[in-house]
Amino acid sequence: MSTLDPEDWTELRAIGHRMMDDMIDRLAGIDSAPVWRKLPDAVRHGFRAPMPETGKGLAAAYAGFLARIAPYASGNIHPRFMGWVQGGGNPVGMLAELLAGGLNENCGGRDHVGLEVERQVIAWSAAMLGLPETTGGLMVTGSSIANFIALVCARRRHCGVAVRHSGTAGRKLVGYAQAGVHRCVPGAFDMAGLGSFALRRVGTDAAGRIDAASLDAMIVADRAAGLEPFFLVGTAGSVDIGAVDDLAGLAAIAARQGLWFHVDAAFGALLALSETRRALLDGIERADSVAFDFHKWAQVQYDSGCILVREQQWMLDSFAQDASYLTNTARGLAGGAPWPCDMGPDLSRGFRALKVWMTIETYGAARLGAIVDRSCDLAQRLAARIAATPILVLMAPVALNIVCFRVEDGGAALDDLNADIAADLQEDGRFVVSTTVIGGKRVLRAAIVNHRTSERDVDDLVDAVVAAATDRRG
Repeated sequence: MSTLDPEDWTELRAIGHRMMDDMIDRLAGIDSAPVWRKLPDAVRHGFRAPMPETGKGLAAAYAGFLARIAPYASGNIHPRFMGWVQGGGNPVGMLAELLAGGLNENCGGRDHVGLEVERQVIAWSAAMLGLPETTGGLMVTGSSIANFIALVCARRRHCGVAVRHSGTAGRKLVGYAQAGVHRCVPGAFDMAGLGSFALRRVGTDAAGRIDAASLDAMIVADRAAGLEPFFLVGTAGSVDIGAVDDLAGLAAIAARQGLWFHVDAAFGALLALSETRRALLDGIERADSVAFDFHKWAQVQYDSGCILVREQQWMLDSFAQDASYLTNTARGLAGGAPWPCDMGPDLSRGFRALKVWMTIETYGAARLGAIVDRSCDLAQRLAARIAATPILVLMAPVALNIVCFRVEDGGAALDDLNADIAADLQEDGRFVVSTTVIGGKRVLRAAIVNHRTSERDVDDLVDAVVAAATDRRG
């Protein structure tokens, strides 16, 4: 055959309808399924096979999916998945992925509707955070690339145009972030050629927020030592405990010290839609750039990250390149400038914005904001249950939706005990919680992000942890 399309579309249509029905059934019954299943060795080894020379057909491929892939997903769509800050997706976003796949848009450039949908999502996002109409932005894979784009823009703004062809030429550029900053920020310094050591870690207060006095003193000392401070990161929702820095205070420091002010708001940006908690983001409207993810609290399917930069021109200054085969024109499909490929590193880009646009169009901002509030309320409920349970100890303030706690039963090897409890719950398929280290101690970490999580789920988590601890101690 000279095409991959079928001669008769009947079988494809039937299997496609079955796929959609199976996935909707999966969502409808997800709370009765295990959160996670360990991948059997036989299944794992089955994915080491050589590439097939001859195809088996769609029916066989889909049977393989049902048997070897669907049962062993990570489980983040489940209401009892609380291991990491991952959204549960939503049914509309799932269907939007099908639509985007059917259109197969390349949203790197040119004049077509995919770019307009993305521009609408960027405009909505900027307005949500109080940024000006001059704001530019892109849909990206996630906050890792979003933070990287912000850093490259800040470097270009600080160093001038020469940095794009000559590099930093040995200049000792440094940036600042709180000690609990996400790993993708030092990763951005690494990828940008500045080195992860160029990110200076600043201590935090008892609530996990960056200490402003220490920050100011560090900037002054670094300048005196011949370094060039240029970048300040505020965190809106720290990875371990969900702390939100004093963004207004950091914006003032950045203005006074002449620094680019960036906010890593991977999940915290959605606080802007909360009726009761949006004030926690006061000052984010003064940011030069903001990174966040729709695939977390906004419940959009992976991947759907976003970068916003206060002046779109700063993105063009940092990434646009000349190429004869990518010349913008005044007319035809090669119109529609500026193109996203001139504002970031990717030329080939999928239609990520469609699932975001359809999610917001379907549910509205108020309903998404209510999900944020409910997650935080459930976290407070969990914290109260922990406080009322003798062998459990709350290990950090609960600022948003992340609860860090620990089994302390008076026995030995408590770090090992808590790590084993997390693994026991995961392997039994009852719950997924993760662990982290707070104050030098291994603790359990429950991140309540999924819109399907209920009061019963958090209550049962406490009971499951106590039971697991009892089983371990015998």
